[in-house]
Amino acid sequence: MGWHGNTTLIKTRGTPRHQPQVCSLADSSYLQLFAVFHEDSIISGYRSPCSSAMDCIFSLFQLTNETLNIWTHFLPTWYFLWKLISVVLIQTAWQHTFTWPLVVLIISSCIYPLASSCAHTFNSMSARVRHMCFYIDYGALSLYSLGSAVTYSAYVFPDKWVNSIFHQCFIPFALLNSMICTALACYSRLGLPFLHHNSDVVKRFSECQSPRFSKVLRVVAFAYPYLFDSIPLFYRLFLCEGEDCTDNDTNVLHSTHIALAFLTGFLFATHLPERLAPGSFDYIGHSHQLFHVFGILGTHFQVMAIEQDMVLRRSWLLDHSLPITFANSMGVTLIGLLVNLIIIILYSLPLLSKPVDQQKKQNRQAKAH
Repeated sequence: MGWHGNTTLIKTRGTPRHQPQVCSLADSSYLQLFAVFHEDSIISGYRSPCSSAMDCIFSLFQLTNETLNIWTHFLPTWYFLWKLISVVLIQTAWQHTFTWPLVVLIISSCIYPLASSCAHTFNSMSARVRHMCFYIDYGALSLYSLGSAVTYSAYVFPDKWVNSIFHQCFIPFALLNSMICTALACYSRLGLPFLHHNSDVVKRFSECQSPRFSKVLRVVAFAYPYLFDSIPLFYRLFLCEGEDCTDNDTNVLHSTHIALAFLTGFLFATHLPERLAPGSFDYIGHSHQLFHVFGILGTHFQVMAIEQDMVLRRSWLLDHSLPITFANSMGVTLIGLLVNLIIIILYSLPLLSKPVDQQKKQNRQAKAH
């Protein structure tokens, strides 16, 4: 279902919300602005697109179509933070480099749900803030994909592939994929910074013009790094034969993670179930909420599998695999974090500048002539 400017789209549960007083936009401009916030097949429950930061925080305790999006990622952040503390304190991760990749994965598993919950909390402040919020969200997901690659390189590669050329090149390629992922996902919203968009994002919103193309770009941006990172795991589980295939009890957990990952991607790409009954899942049960829930469950099983592989294969990996150093664990993650921040800043800079008043600009041009 597309956006038709229907005023029912700006109702929240209970009292209808019409044009808020804080917005100083004409009716047509307001509807054009709201198109930025519209989600496919979600009819009601939207917050004001000109909310203040405090309004956004208060909305955490009101039922809108974003409420469960926020809580389904905010609460798991604390779970993964507890996991991180337990690994650092109980397993004394700082004392042995072998544990560092696990720490990288859990840190990235704390960052991405926190970034997502913040993005869903504050994205209704304005069109510009919305784009910047999701730029940060994309960067956090990209960092998580890099953290997954670091742990796969350290613990998951099947015995046959350990120390191969692919193994040696795996992390550098994963770092490159992380950069491409962030850049492509950000590009899918407004195009290239300065060239395709500036501060006036209400009038220059490419995603509204070609939503399917933007959606495909975003799916590709996140599917490609996941599929690349999972190559050694796919080979180990589904293709490898013989004694050097690392066939242990962890494979069940890895298979569960893969199933949940594909289910998560399916929900993100298809907008089911709300596409089947627009308006019926506005508050509870729409695809993005399910996407969050199954994504977190997948990460949970991934961390469990990584921990078990790390324990079961520790002795063999220490003797045969590439040595784990600061450079190929913490170091590459810090580089990925820095580069992704730079990409996010570059895409956000045009949105940080104040919109130019077109009438004043025209008056200045008239005086100049």
